[in-house]
Amino acid sequence: MSFDPHAEALVRPAITPDDAVRVAHECFGISGSVKELGSNQDRNFLLTPARRDHNVQRYLLKFDNAVYPTAEIEAQNAALLKLKDAGLAVPSPVASPQGKTLETANVGGKDARVRLLTFVEGESMAKDGVLAASVIAQLGALAGKVVAVLASLPADGLDRGLQWDLRAALPVIEGYIDDVEASQRSRVLAASKTAWDAVQALAPKLPVQPIHGDITDDNVIGKRDTMGRVRPTAVIDWGDLSTGWRVAEIAVTVSAVLHHQGAGRAFDALPAIAAFDAAAQMSEEEIDALWPLVILRGAVLVVSGAHQVALEPENEYARERMAAEWKLFEIASALDSRVAAAGIRAALRGAAGPAPEAGLLLDRSSTAVRLDTAAPLLAGGLWLRGEEAEAALAEKVSTARFAYGEHRLTRTIGPGHERPVNAALFTQLTLSEPVELTAPFGGEVATTADGVTLTSEEHGTLRLFGDIDSAPSGAVAKGKPLGRATGRFKIQWSRPGAPAPPLFTDADSLPAWQGLTYDPCALVNAPPADWLPDVVAERARRDAAVAGAAERYYELPPDMERGWRELLIDTTGRCYLDMVNNVAGIGHGHPTMAAAINQQLLTLNTNNRFLYASLADYVERLRALAPDPSLSVVMLVNSGSEAVDLAMKLARAHTGRPDVVALREAYHGWTGFSDAVSTSAYDNPYAAASRPAWVHVADAPNTYRGAHRDTDSRDPGSKYVRDTVKLLDELEAQGTPVGAFIAEPVFGNGGGVLLPEGYLDGVYTAVRARGGLCISDEVQVGLGRLGHFTWGVDQQRVVPDIIAVAKALGNGYPLGAVYTTQAIADSLVREGMFFSSAGGATASAVAGLAVLDVMRDEGLQANAAAVGDLLAEGFKDLAKRHKIIGKVHGLGLYQGVELVRDRATKQPAPDETDWVCERLLDYGVIMQATSERRNVLKIKPPLTLTPAHARVFLDALDAVLTELEARA
Repeated sequence: MSFDPHAEALVRPAITPDDAVRVAHECFGISGSVKELGSNQDRNFLLTPARRDHNVQRYLLKFDNAVYPTAEIEAQNAALLKLKDAGLAVPSPVASPQGKTLETANVGGKDARVRLLTFVEGESMAKDGVLAASVIAQLGALAGKVVAVLASLPADGLDRGLQWDLRAALPVIEGYIDDVEASQRSRVLAASKTAWDAVQALAPKLPVQPIHGDITDDNVIGKRDTMGRVRPTAVIDWGDLSTGWRVAEIAVTVSAVLHHQGAGRAFDALPAIAAFDAAAQMSEEEIDALWPLVILRGAVLVVSGAHQVALEPENEYARERMAAEWKLFEIASALDSRVAAAGIRAALRGAAGPAPEAGLLLDRSSTAVRLDTAAPLLAGGLWLRGEEAEAALAEKVSTARFAYGEHRLTRTIGPGHERPVNAALFTQLTLSEPVELTAPFGGEVATTADGVTLTSEEHGTLRLFGDIDSAPSGAVAKGKPLGRATGRFKIQWSRPGAPAPPLFTDADSLPAWQGLTYDPCALVNAPPADWLPDVVAERARRDAAVAGAAERYYELPPDMERGWRELLIDTTGRCYLDMVNNVAGIGHGHPTMAAAINQQLLTLNTNNRFLYASLADYVERLRALAPDPSLSVVMLVNSGSEAVDLAMKLARAHTGRPDVVALREAYHGWTGFSDAVSTSAYDNPYAAASRPAWVHVADAPNTYRGAHRDTDSRDPGSKYVRDTVKLLDELEAQGTPVGAFIAEPVFGNGGGVLLPEGYLDGVYTAVRARGGLCISDEVQVGLGRLGHFTWGVDQQRVVPDIIAVAKALGNGYPLGAVYTTQAIADSLVREGMFFSSAGGATASAVAGLAVLDVMRDEGLQANAAAVGDLLAEGFKDLAKRHKIIGKVHGLGLYQGVELVRDRATKQPAPDETDWVCERLLDYGVIMQATSERRNVLKIKPPLTLTPAHARVFLDALDAVLTELEARA
């Protein structure tokens, strides 16, 4: 049956909710309430029986359009039963008391056909915004399972001639095109006709079978995962079941994915196609037909939506859908179908075949100069100079060669939503003298405005860009002169029948273009580049090599290859703004630090039992930075955990007391002592059960959500002090007086929460009065991160007995330190020698000195203050527009944005926080959650963060929170 656009218009049956309630009772014996659901051409009602049982089965009461023959409706019922038997979650037909699954009711004096189907519970994906790759894959898997089951379903009654049958796509488009806005008609028709011609050439080999025909975000439902994303599990709305091309099933699903993903993101649909192929094994013809069908589906939706609105102006469902339909058409039609097919083929079948045998274009030795993200010559920010950097590197050798396929770091862009177009689809040579070129294969030569082309049916097209003199024209035989090249020129080789490639493409499109081009390396007597990234393989290798307990960021983490200041750069050359890496205080890849360590390692690196000047130099510099002259002893270690361990050991040696008071929800490290006083269930869910008896826990002084809050008292700090003093008194009464009190001066695990005024002063006084020592864990905030204060204790106006510090000291190099008094340090001497192999080793001392120099010379503490204030103001502004922001904590470049579902109850929003972190990655921002409740965005970037990049982050967070609100 073919589609006739001039047939009777598909106006929905005139059924009111009152009619639906009556018919449900008369035909199926069910009394209850109804709610109308959207539909273009039928009338659908959600029927809830009157029983008030939470587990009551709800139903879909469906009035089918009178245009559709009864045989078609019965075929739908048969398909649903078959799919149910195969284990798929679908609506199931329910028989009336008369044993019929299709009834006829009188509505307004006319007969109306009505069915009762079980209502499959779940949530729609339609409002979920950008879809994760894993969700897209599940959507494709569902489509694949459906066609696999329906392949054996009899086609009786299913050759329906629907406007959605892509076998009739062009007649539908031409039939309804006049309803489309006049300015858009020619564009829709042109794209449709090109796609139609491509499909018609393949049509005889495309399998036909029953298909759902509309497995989309509207018609797939599921349950939300821990990030609040709908995971597709069930397929509903079987009104478009008919025969059709099998590949049309996945074409429709891909179309539904596109409008979620946005412009330039067509290849985001590949996981769905791969999952469909795993279930349905697509043929080569289906692969080639898929993208033209996606374009046709988009065009059909556009014209059908316009027609439905023209026919039924009051149909808000159809009107609201039009923006998404135009979006998917524009995304689909913007991608050349040949490029799409090559990308799909690469994802499903792997790399394309090798280049055909050919001769040499020139036989001249050349030196490979790497421009990818691992290129050592691009250190120190040289890559920011773009083509100037490329030219500078080329001048270092007589004949420089830049590789095909590499992601040029020199062409990257700043952090943001856009991907860099930086993958070279050519090999480039820079010559110190002219060179004669010969034809590597026979073909037709043509001179172009920017070079020469050589074309052959067997070998494809060779393009030479640059200064090519004396090039012949017309036919040329293999090995004959092709011209003379001077200076710099590019070589590009495309496969037979391929569209003309661009010079550069992005990472998503590179596999497609690798399937449409050849690497010209063999033509210039050079090996192919062997460093091209394979992120999927690298993820698998990491998972196989690293222990399961090792934490990893993100579902699909980028493969980071390079860092520069506050930027991280992955193997594809994409820049990410690093907003969490407080280890890299002076930024990534700092040349001053690298040069200092390199020079020292070339000279000497040994432990601190030997005498060398850099150790004393470094310790003297650290002592000068102490918050008080009394903290005159500095002891070097190799990490923050070791610094806390040493601090605890010092306190125990000096007081002779093992008992320690720590704060609830705190994290101090992974070594023995530091893990024992880490009370955070976020980092260790079994912290309470494994806590030694000598560790005692005081409430976290969190005035936003702790026992005493700013809103409840003008002086919550004194109440927290009172509670802690009560614990100290209890320990004394039990004969286990406190030996040490340990706390971060800014509550890190809580998300950079500032302690209430007077808290540390009151607790320190009480601890010392009882003979204990006070330890400040400044591993994260020490040495300038707070901006306005060098140390966290400065903000609280107290002086501890011991300070542990690490992260800022080494900028990623293994280095930590403990500050204490001479008397406390002498106590440890009485117990034996102290030694740390890496702490204070020659290279470590030099690394530490370089960090201090950079912080001083570049004014990084002042920058932390200024940019931190900018962020704080930005967060305040965002909080006015986004109610999910409950509180902003912290100071300088150590802040936390706490997300809540309700500001009044302060209910944490952990799922939303995880989702925000994942979405920020798509905007080029590295962000992670913290706090016991997993609901605080931790803001701890390198101290080099610029105001411009701070605004990039604020804009990205604004956009993502807006997406989150749209999803609700």
